[in-house]
Amino acid sequence: MHVGEEFCGSQSEALQESINKQSVNYFRNYHRTRMDELHLFLENEGWELCPVKTSFTILQLQEFKFLRNSPLLHSRTSKTQDEETSQSRDSSPTKQKAASDGGSFFLRYLHGGNPFNVETEEDGTEDIMETDSFECSYSLDQNESSSDDDIADELKQDYIDEIAGTSPGKWRASLKHSSRRASWKAVVGLPPLVTNTTLTVLRLFGKYIQMMDVLRSIAFDVTICMSQLFDFYLYAVYTFFASGMSEVNERTMSNKLRTTLRRITDNLILSENDDNANGHQVASPGRRDKVPHPHISPIVDLMNEHKLYGLAERVVAAESLVYLAKQFEFLQPCLESMIPVQKKAFLQQFYSQTVSTAAELRKPVYRIVAAHAVDYENIHQQMTAVKWEIKEIMSQHNAYVDIILREFQVFSMRLAEISKRVPIPKEAYNVLWEHCIRLASRTFVEGYASAKKCSNEGRALMQLDFQQFLMKLEKLTDLRPIPDREYVEAYIKAYYLPDSVMEQWCREHKEYNSRQLIALVSCVGHLSKKSRQKIVGLIEEAEKLHR
Repeated sequence: MHVGEEFCGSQSEALQESINKQSVNYFRNYHRTRMDELHLFLENEGWELCPVKTSFTILQLQEFKFLRNSPLLHSRTSKTQDEETSQSRDSSPTKQKAASDGGSFFLRYLHGGNPFNVETEEDGTEDIMETDSFECSYSLDQNESSSDDDIADELKQDYIDEIAGTSPGKWRASLKHSSRRASWKAVVGLPPLVTNTTLTVLRLFGKYIQMMDVLRSIAFDVTICMSQLFDFYLYAVYTFFASGMSEVNERTMSNKLRTTLRRITDNLILSENDDNANGHQVASPGRRDKVPHPHISPIVDLMNEHKLYGLAERVVAAESLVYLAKQFEFLQPCLESMIPVQKKAFLQQFYSQTVSTAAELRKPVYRIVAAHAVDYENIHQQMTAVKWEIKEIMSQHNAYVDIILREFQVFSMRLAEISKRVPIPKEAYNVLWEHCIRLASRTFVEGYASAKKCSNEGRALMQLDFQQFLMKLEKLTDLRPIPDREYVEAYIKAYYLPDSVMEQWCREHKEYNSRQLIALVSCVGHLSKKSRQKIVGLIEEAEKLHR
């Protein structure tokens, strides 16, 4: 086009429009094929860790070789947006040659050569794979004592049942490992957690950006297609690992994440209605841009409790998505420099509303593990059997506390075992423990709300039980502060509130449901019958309004 424009002295608008149309058609067909391939890759993905080097970056991939010297990707904060846009255009591989010898093609090649010779680097090798297999990336703090004197005797005894059949030395070592505070330290820098499919998407990113660089007229169309690659990867991770227990997981997702998933479902995923409506007809343009709903590979086992319900695969999936989002953010200045100024709002909106939600998907993905790893229902049943109308101050906590602590120890032990195979980032570790502790806290409140009668001494026993739980829990996890501590303590202590304060307290604490509040008011002995009836009526009225 540049040679023709210079030779004819004309912009050739009709020719440019025709080339642009053909380029869009070609790329759309190319993109549909890549989306079908991505669908196939995701459905056959085992979510095993791809062993890339710790130093791996996307610029080491051959598809990104043409961007390695781009100033936008090496100095993102020192220049204004206008300077970045100008420099990006100047640094484009198709522009650099033109700038080096003046503007005229004919003067440049007056004495030989032609503008259609493309110089390529001979080195086409990649060195991104780690040759050594992954070993445990975490270790216990070396300053900790090797003695197991700080392990509670009752927990030692409880643990025998969990690891029956192993040698005494092994079970004591396992107990010591899991009962200590899990203050893991990274031995070396963690490599990126990616799969083969993640690398495939990254390579497609590179190819698409090359297309944008060569065919600037369709750069925005290519950008939309790049966003669809990311959308489909995010949707697959959600569908495979977070769509179970949908009602519970809905509460762990932000409105932004729910909106993103709804948009992807409506705009990108082929529904059964689309299939039925177009089964014997020519596919509509909108349908051609959609892909079938993905299904997880049968080789991925998400039901094995000893492997924490596919935690290793969940970690690889969730963290590979986060890594993919970070690389998309890394490429943002480059993408913005290639699309028209009036189209940048779309790209910025995509980053703020979709790419930024990748890390949020950790919560629903890991919550399913936390919900199944501990038998909260059994603990609740144990609590309902406790008699809280006692006359003496107790010095010994109830047995249900040891049961939940033992379950948490088993969880910690299995978590440590899985981390030997797949490194668990601190962010994932914290989300897992946060979910477990929050679910336990709600179990505590539910259990205490099941008490029909309670005395002051019984309420003191509740406090003793919960304090014992907190004390032992702090030896199992580094997570601070302990989530929902105030949630449980406030419910226990509300028992002692006088009549004049109890009504206002029930109005303000909407984190408790109406059944829990009514149970609290009903078992308070010092409330008059009139005050109790009034407060219960207010709670029931508020519940009706809430519905």
